[in-house]
Amino acid sequence: MKLKALLVGLSLAAGFVSISSAQVTMRNSISIAEDSHQGIGLVTFAREVEKRTNGRYKIQNFYSGSLGGERESIEAVQLGTQELTLTSTGPVPNFVPEAKILDIPFLFRDKAHAHAVLDGPIGQEMLKQFEPKGFKALAWAENGVRHMTNSKRSVQNPDDLKGLKMRTMENPIHIAAYKTFGIVPTPMAFPEVFTALQQGTVDGQENPLSVIMAAKFDQVQKHLSLTGHVYSPAIWLMNKATFDKLSPADQQAFIEAAKEGTKANRARVAADDAKGVAELRSKGMTVVENLDKAKFVATMAPAYAEFEKQFGKAAIERIRNYK
Repeated sequence: MKLKALLVGLSLAAGFVSISSAQVTMRNSISIAEDSHQGIGLVTFAREVEKRTNGRYKIQNFYSGSLGGERESIEAVQLGTQELTLTSTGPVPNFVPEAKILDIPFLFRDKAHAHAVLDGPIGQEMLKQFEPKGFKALAWAENGVRHMTNSKRSVQNPDDLKGLKMRTMENPIHIAAYKTFGIVPTPMAFPEVFTALQQGTVDGQENPLSVIMAAKFDQVQKHLSLTGHVYSPAIWLMNKATFDKLSPADQQAFIEAAKEGTKANRARVAADDAKGVAELRSKGMTVVENLDKAKFVATMAPAYAEFEKQFGKAAIERIRNYK
């Protein structure tokens, strides 16, 4: 009897060891291709998590919207049916309204200014705003500076945008801003965009060069204008309950992995921006550079007045003037 009890005890102990040391797999996703600025971020993050947790956590990556578009992935992370996602901030205000302010056109001077804001006190304060909504926001990443493409005409000034039916992200700030240009905004999940452009459901879209190249929009769009109208952040989101179950050391490992993923992601955006115009021209797109940004900013005056009412002038100026 004692021997039997000893054997049972040993088997339970062995079982406990195997469970506690078992590898846990978590899912992470993006809505664009693996060979993209977000894809390199995902690959780097997965590698860093595995390395920093000695293989106890494995990240399974999903690309090209195979788990749904950005909004669906954010919802899944909030509900806990998916552990992680890397997303542009496009649909984020539907979940965390405080993030809307980052999507104001011409808010940031350049990418260096945006990085300083997001990596500094303002951005870190905003990451905390995600926690009451069921998310752990691990770090900011980068989607890039957005430019406009269309299949109808060359856009040289704001008047050329009037009447164009443009796919936009499901983002209330973008939609309000683009209406002031006379654009007909058409919110649409990213995985649907190529087909919509191909079929003429919409005339154009707006995205960073990285996305335009990764999505092969040159196949369905003729004209590119370097409007640089919005700096588009991305963000690493994790289900908060899942994060809270990690040990403090593992929590830090996930945060550091996200920061490493961001470094790789931003480096790829810089590389894509450096070669993007020449590459897209070589594929047949006409490119308008050196636009008069002041004209676009002036056209947006009614939208800016509304944004100041919504967010407060001081909050906007705090970002705009941050050094």
